[in-house]
Amino acid sequence: PASLLPSPITGKSTPQPNRSATKAALHALLSETLRPSPCNVFGSGPLLVSDIPQSAKPSSKDEDSSTSSSGGGVIMGIDEAGRGPALGPMTYGAAYWHPTKSKTTIPADFNDSKQLSVDKRQLLFEKIQSHDDIGFVLRIIHASEVSRNMMRKTPYNLNAMSHDCAMELIWAVLHAGIDIDTCYVDTVGMPDAYRQKLEGVFEGYNINFVVEKKADAKYAPCSAASVVAKESRDAIVQNWQWSERPNYVPLNGHEFGSGYPSDPKCVSWMKGNCNVDRPFGFPDFVRFSWGPTKKLLGEGPDGSGGTGSDADRGKRPIIKWEADEDDEHNMNGGGGKQSSMQSFVVTKKVEDNGKKTTTVMQPKKKKPRLAIFNEMGVSRVAAFAE
Repeated sequence: PASLLPSPITGKSTPQPNRSATKAALHALLSETLRPSPCNVFGSGPLLVSDIPQSAKPSSKDEDSSTSSSGGGVIMGIDEAGRGPALGPMTYGAAYWHPTKSKTTIPADFNDSKQLSVDKRQLLFEKIQSHDDIGFVLRIIHASEVSRNMMRKTPYNLNAMSHDCAMELIWAVLHAGIDIDTCYVDTVGMPDAYRQKLEGVFEGYNINFVVEKKADAKYAPCSAASVVAKESRDAIVQNWQWSERPNYVPLNGHEFGSGYPSDPKCVSWMKGNCNVDRPFGFPDFVRFSWGPTKKLLGEGPDGSGGTGSDADRGKRPIIKWEADEDDEHNMNGGGGKQSSMQSFVVTKKVEDNGKKTTTVMQPKKKKPRLAIFNEMGVSRVAAFAE
């Protein structure tokens, strides 16, 4: 299979060479929790671009007209799954085909994936993977990436991530040499503002953007994209491989339900696994930027900073952070005790022409911090709480 990360030099993604390679790459991502380095700790997550259907490629005089497109661009749909859960990834899917195939080979029963039965959705996903005329793209935003982005000093919020992921999918198809006639997008935020944003980014590519609420229930390409996104997320969650093994094995394994904070199974699993793997709080399957997660770790508005029994261990902060050296709390010793002047100076003996030795006091030099720590708002750990 081709690389599942964009080129660090060109920023472009590489389509899979054939359908067998596409299926192999998809299996690695969905069944084996493949997370290509370094996306687990830095940068964007996996991006799978399927092999390009022959019927979707722009026609040329040298190509057989029976297999290549009859001119014009493809119709494309984009949708996401897993936006709200506290556990697992968010997935963005795209599906496309040439419009001449819509009434001949493309399945007629695509619909919003949430309105389809599990069996029907799985069957359609299998058809998409095997269909000679359907191309697709899958972008996986793992919980660790969501956490990193939203917990920056300047947060990179979920709407911005969603918009950028949709653009990644469009660029992936364009960079593969495919012309896009119309792109249907299930909106995130205000439809008109989102459409104008897309039109500005892709100005000159002559793409007709249709951005609407419930687009996945109205337009077949968007419905197919919904199936790709939903089925992919479900498979990843079901087959999740814990990156923390063998040092960490979660209590109750995969018994976390849907992963949504409103699901009692999810709530029970998070409470049972909070701070089991100290000092990390939770495995990287959990979104640390979510309110319920912060609450359990004692960081949210309802978190407790006090001590207690094992039953409420999740509500105790597990790390004490060293305050900035010029912080008011630090200036007075941290406990209301007045600091002496001696604490701010050092004494030094100086000889006067080799005859007389004088003791002088000089201010302590503050150890400079590396600029990167200031830029990222990172403090040093003072101690781990028991």
